[in-house]
Amino acid sequence: MNDRILPDPMTIFPIPGSDAVTLVKPTITNPNIIVGDFTYYSGSDFQSRVTHHYDFIGDRLIIGKFCQIAAGAEFVMNGANHRMNTVTTFPFNIFPSWEQKAPPMSELPLKGDTVIGNDVWIGQNSVILPGVHIGDGAIIGADSVVGSDVPPYTIAVGNPAKPVRKRFGDDLIALLEELRWWDMSIAEIKDMMPLLSCSDLDRVKTGIIKIIDERKKQDEKIS
Repeated sequence: MNDRILPDPMTIFPIPGSDAVTLVKPTITNPNIIVGDFTYYSGSDFQSRVTHHYDFIGDRLIIGKFCQIAAGAEFVMNGANHRMNTVTTFPFNIFPSWEQKAPPMSELPLKGDTVIGNDVWIGQNSVILPGVHIGDGAIIGADSVVGSDVPPYTIAVGNPAKPVRKRFGDDLIALLEELRWWDMSIAEIKDMMPLLSCSDLDRVKTGIIKIIDERKKQDEKIS
């Protein structure tokens, strides 16, 4: 019998005796907010950090697995945008006394879903603007305002946030994107802790190549 204890992605407070960190997925009630396993927020009520998110627009916030979201981070959705192709940006239509019809959806400055990859670290008080895509493994510096896409495994900082550098060389980034360790089973990820926590990048490359090769061999046997 296997009595190994594994982490539970549906545990709201994963640190015993502390409510300072919450796993986001089990707290979400809005169907237009989709969050992967083990992504955490340094605080409570993550959903309140998603602002201007109106049902009639239908945009989604999609966040991958194992993301780390610091306190004060905010995800601004498409409902915050005002039209800029008219003489005034003032939204007369939301105030009944002006008796102004709402513009058609086709004329609203909608930028689509906001998509955050896996294993993304979002620094304290950062603001993610509508329609932004942040790649796997990226890091967003504290107090950054992210208004454009951030490539995988890239550090971006500032207002507006700009890429500073890649975290790793292209060869290791390619291996990590092929590995997609966050999609492996919880047991497999737990076994990989020494590799995932290793700062010897040559050793990491060797270990990942071995895992990928073994995976390909297993796939060949199945096919």
